Amino acid sequence: MRKLVYFVGMSLDGYIAGPGDTIDHYPVGPDMGAWLAQEYPETLPTHVRPHFGIAADAPNQKFDTLVMGRGTYDPALAIGITAPYAHMRHYVVSSTLGRIDDPAVELVEDPVALVRQLKQEAGSDIWLAGGGKLAAAVLSEIDELVIKSYPVVSGTGTPAFAGAFQPTLFAPTARKEFENGTQVTWFTRS
Repeated sequence: MRKLVYFVGMSLDGYIAGPGDTIDHYPVGPDMGAWLAQEYPETLPTHVRPHFGIAADAPNQKFDTLVMGRGTYDPALAIGITAPYAHMRHYVVSSTLGRIDDPAVELVEDPVALVRQLKQEAGSDIWLAGGGKLAAAVLSEIDELVIKSYPVVSGTGTPAFAGAFQPTLFAPTARKEFENGTQVTWFTRS
């Protein structure tokens, strides 16, 4: 069965984005950029991939399907990109967006039903790209966390999980550190 993996970057105080959905305050050093391009190339937006030396037809390594909330999707729309991850099946969860004018991106309203359906299909794992409201809504379905922990305190922004109090145990399974102090930690549901 496919797994739902919340692969996300966050500040030391648990924010996945700053005010206005900014992420430019998260320091990505050259070693981390090279690692992302090698190990998780599909997590880089299609229009950014060439800047990391990734060919348009490069195979995905971990994920073939992406689920994101509207807040994570909106920055792409703001710059005129309707399918920011054209190299994967792409779902946007929103009850307020209305419609998406791109046949490569499917709009859904029920994230739990979507994730349960996707888990039953053949394929690679499913990337939960954010945001915090969506992550909280599907917490019961998250099988793994891959947390990129940046050595910065944001102070405010979008929390990694924005929902009800719901203690859920995960066990760390691996950790990688980069030159600038950023760490990636892998967790599986306990």
